[in-house]
Amino acid sequence: MKVLAINGSARKDGNTAILINTVFEELNKAGIETEMIQLANNIIEPCKACWACGGQKNCVHRKDNFHGIFEKMMAADGLILGSPVYCANISANMQAFLERAAVVCDMNRGELNNKYKVGASVAAVRRGGALQAIDAMNHFFLNQEMIVVGSTYWNMVYGQMPGDVLKDEEGIANMRNLGENMAYLLKALDRQKRLEDTK
Repeated sequence: MKVLAINGSARKDGNTAILINTVFEELNKAGIETEMIQLANNIIEPCKACWACGGQKNCVHRKDNFHGIFEKMMAADGLILGSPVYCANISANMQAFLERAAVVCDMNRGELNNKYKVGASVAAVRRGGALQAIDAMNHFFLNQEMIVVGSTYWNMVYGQMPGDVLKDEEGIANMRNLGENMAYLLKALDRQKRLEDTK
């Protein structure tokens, strides 16, 4: 099994990456493969609403890195979306990525299937806006029939400068619990799939 994380931060290896890596530690302990794609220094262009992706199973525009990231997302068993909160919501790159991914999936219903894929969202925040960011990312999961993993609190951790999130002990503990819950759910779904395959 594999979990792909998409880090929407403009800052590579910053607080959002720390949160994702904390979740990864628990997934790796459970024997689940992980990979993080960081959107820092990459511009994801917004959806052009051309609808040309219908029947193509991916966006037809290839001037950025969307195409390859989307392919990896579709192949993964689980997905983590991570974003910092700059302006009371997800980052611009994360918004652009999710809009394009949602349109490709919607234009290819029945051909692209995220059903029963596991998803979790995390947000690094200085003060306000974390719930809006988590909600925006979770809505992508819900609209794609994915199963959203929860933890002991909202999946947000406080910190401003890189590394500050490590001072939020409750938030980091919540990330570890999120990783444990995600591993449990992935393994339970894998067992169910294997059971169905033997029938």
